[in-house]
Amino acid sequence: MNTDNSAWVTWREVFGSGKPLIGMVHLVGLAGSPGARPMDEVLSRARRDAETLAGLGYDAVLIENYGDLPFLPGRVEEHTVVAMTLAAREIAGRLTIPLGINVLRNDPVSALAIASLVGGRFIRVNVHAGVRATDQGIIEGRAHETLRYRDRMGSDVMVFADISVKHSKSIDGGSLEEEARETAYRGLADALIVTGSATGAETAVADVEAVRKAVPDKPILVGSGVTSENVRSILGVADGIIVGSDLKKDGRAENAVDPARAQRLLHYAGR
Repeated sequence: MNTDNSAWVTWREVFGSGKPLIGMVHLVGLAGSPGARPMDEVLSRARRDAETLAGLGYDAVLIENYGDLPFLPGRVEEHTVVAMTLAAREIAGRLTIPLGINVLRNDPVSALAIASLVGGRFIRVNVHAGVRATDQGIIEGRAHETLRYRDRMGSDVMVFADISVKHSKSIDGGSLEEEARETAYRGLADALIVTGSATGAETAVADVEAVRKAVPDKPILVGSGVTSENVRSILGVADGIIVGSDLKKDGRAENAVDPARAQRLLHYAGR
């Protein structure tokens, strides 16, 4: 594996030499969504979850507007960007670990804007390249727009791009390996994320290995289905993990972080 290219240089600057455990901060419903909650509740829950994860020893946190069901397929509304910026700033001002942003369902430009302005270090993009059929309809990757916007912002925020992202299906019949190569080498993603079929669904080790073989020179993360039971085997093949559901009360993504569950996963990860 070539770890001397620019993606790996930035990765090491952000995460050091280890394999990062990135904990999810799922925001409750933001203004304008059917499940909207008062902003004070949004901020207090986000702050509490982020501080719990950082205090336990997680290497980074990733916030997303998980409570905004049903998601918009592309650019979100202005009040969503404002609310997420407030939440990100609330977290960034209290933590020393890296912060990431994911604006669901697929608004990487807003995610980049938020991350760049609050000191975030990475964003997650569900569909960076190619075309996927989703419950929001057809979503097209806009890597060209995302990376040109990053250049205009003068930003060094990393782009973590999903491959065959959960809650979606391919409409062109391309293989996992083909999508990985397109996303990495034509979409110029800094790191790739492999997932299972849905939130909380286990990611197949064989899929991670296939993406690694197709793209041997960029970091590979697992982005769904990581649990205390499989975290050690997942870290054996991936360069890092993004974990949410298993850290939450009753193992449900929409609930608050459960310190005991979050500590348990750290233990089984060898921390």
